[in-house]
This record gives sequence, C-alpha cells and structure tokens, in this order.
Amino acid sequence: MRIGMILDKTFPPDPRVENEAISLIENGHEVFLFCLKYDKEKDHEVLKEIQVKRYKSNKLIYKLSALVYTIPFYSMVMSKKINHFLIHHNIEIIHIHDIQITEAVLRANKKLKLKIVLDLHENRPEIMKFYPHLQKFPGKYLISANKWKQKEETFISTATKVIVVTEESKNEIAKRTNKKSERIIVVPNTVHKSYYKNAQIQNNIIENYKDNFVLLYLGDTGLRRGLQTAIASINNLKDKISNIKLVIVGSNSSDSILKLQVKNLGIEHFVDFVGWQNEKLFPSYIKASSVCISPLHRNLHHDTTYANKLFQYMSFSKPVLVSNATAQKKLIKRTNTGLVHLEKDVQDFTNKIVELYTNKNLRDSLGKNGKRFVEEEFYWEKTAKNLINLYANLSS
Repeated sequence: MRIGMILDKTFPPDPRVENEAISLIENGHEVFLFCLKYDKEKDHEVLKEIQVKRYKSNKLIYKLSALVYTIPFYSMVMSKKINHFLIHHNIEIIHIHDIQITEAVLRANKKLKLKIVLDLHENRPEIMKFYPHLQKFPGKYLISANKWKQKEETFISTATKVIVVTEESKNEIAKRTNKKSERIIVVPNTVHKSYYKNAQIQNNIIENYKDNFVLLYLGDTGLRRGLQTAIASINNLKDKISNIKLVIVGSNSSDSILKLQVKNLGIEHFVDFVGWQNEKLFPSYIKASSVCISPLHRNLHHDTTYANKLFQYMSFSKPVLVSNATAQKKLIKRTNTGLVHLEKDVQDFTNKIVELYTNKNLRDSLGKNGKRFVEEEFYWEKTAKNLINLYANLSS
C-alpha cells in the first residue's frame, strides 16, 4: 500500500513520524512523506527508506498557520501542494500527523476520496490555552482554542481511523465525539530497544555530574511542564542535600521566567540550564542522573497522555518522580517505577525527593521495575503492532 504521510513542518527530526514510517515500511508498505522546507534542503530524499518529499514554504506562511482556523489562507495554499503530492505519487491512503494541516488535506482529497488516518500526537486545542502568545494581544483575539476544538471534532468524525497515544485519550475522544471506540487506535510513544542497547555514552557528561545527586528533566520547558515547582523545591532541598543539582536539558521561549526564578532564589549553583541538546546525548544525561522528573501541571491534555521521556528514563533503570496528572500517575502506580507528587505542590515534591535520596534501595528497586517494564512490555517493536494491524485491516 502506498501511504502518504502529511506533516506540516520540516523533517527530520520527528521521532514518532519516523518510527511509524519505518514500521510500516518493514511490513511491506511504501511510505511517502509530505513535509515542508524553508531553506536549501533537498526537494526529494530517501531517509531510512522513507521517501521524503519537501514542499517549499516561507516565514509568512508559517506565521499564518497559527491562524489556519481563523482565516482559510494557509489551508488554501497547502491544499494545492498536498493535492500535487497525492496525485504525483499515486497515494492510496492518507496519514495525517496532527490537526493544523488537516483542513488542507480534506480540501486536497475532496475529489480523490482517499481513506484518512488521523494521527493525534496531542490534544492541540487544550494545549493552545497555555500558549503565551494566546494570552496577549493580538493572538488572544485572533486565535480561538474553542474553534480549534470544534474543528478537531469535525476531523475526528470525518477520518476513517483515528490514532491516539494513550487509552485515556481514546476514552476521552470516544466520549466527547461519539466516535466508535473500535475506530480509535492506541499507538503509544515508546522507545526502540536500540535506544538503550546501542546508546553511545559520553563520559565527559557522566564525569561532570559524578559528585552530584542529579534531578534530571528532558524536553520542552514550557511553564505547563511544571519546572517552577522543581526549581522552588531546590531552594528547600539544598539545605537537606548539599550536592543536589537540577539539570534541565531542553528549552522554550519562556525560559527567561525560569532563569529569573533561579536568580531570585539565589540557587544558580544548584540548577544547570543545559539548553536543547542532540537527542543522542540524552542517554548520557539520564545515566548521570539519580532521579528523573516529569512535574506536569494537570489539564485535559496532560491527564490523557504521557511523555516519551518517561520511557527514556526507565530504559536506563532510573526511578521517576511525576506529578499526579492522571495518565502518568496511573502508569507509575501500576508499574511501581517511581513516586507521585501533587501538581504544583513544592512541599510534596520536596518530601518525595528526600524519600528517594535517603533510600537507595527504593531508588534501585523502582529503577529495576522501570527497566523491566520497558524491556518486556513497553518498547516500540511491540506497541507498534496496533499500527501494523490497522493498516493490514485497511489494506484488506
């Protein structure tokens, strides 16, 4: 089957898109990936047998994409490019990654009437409520999260099949949209076995933190991720754990707020802002850590998903401390791989870190449980079977 994946950004990188495409190729399908280019990237390229087809865009169109469900310009421009892609490559089924480009795909597919798989990486309308540019003029008045939600529900009802990342997300969508649950497929974000088996560890990173009790955070550092709680806790923990260090590997436009918080508390010595790093370095930072964290704020999106970082942490036998956002709380409790703190509760976060610090046997036990869970249950080669079965059914 000739599958046309649609992505409204540059590629690479995108681990989920890449993982899905490779698994489908390994099971006999051809995957053509529509994506965008803003510079001098090649128009056509084969990466790991994925046939990448790049269509030129520009900064103006990129900015207008935020207004896609306010004015139709972005969808009109993109639909012409997508229509060319679908026809030129004789695509047999469309696989859309997220909703920003979905209306453009529906326009392009109006006459072709190809089946559509809608892959929801996240609950975009809920996340948008926390975007800084939607809290102020002009975004506050130009972009409506409610309109995006209405569009999402329309797209879900239109799609042949819908893919989500957790059972909680599946249940929420089925209840909200009346989409039959058998048409919603769960394909979690998990790690390949090669992620931890073939990792190249950088000894300089291990050496740099060898004398510290490291709390590690990986990924996007937007305020909804809860790092303000962790930073405030460091101010308490520094007097209890003299060698504590919060290491933040990631970035966001709101980092200035986090850095100001650190400065105001006078704890610069105890917090490292490493910035965004090549993902090949993540295993080294995980190996250098003592406890890995995911202090998410609770909201409808965070309650129905969990981040890939959790499985990256676990794959290296590290105990985790997570907030009580529903999905990740259930996961950690069920697998006994870490402790749970109340969201935004600095004292509870502090207490849980002290508990882990003073009980090495507990840390080791939780870490071993995490490693076992990833190796036996939650690795990509196993969790991708739902995706493979989905396309096997569509093919037949």
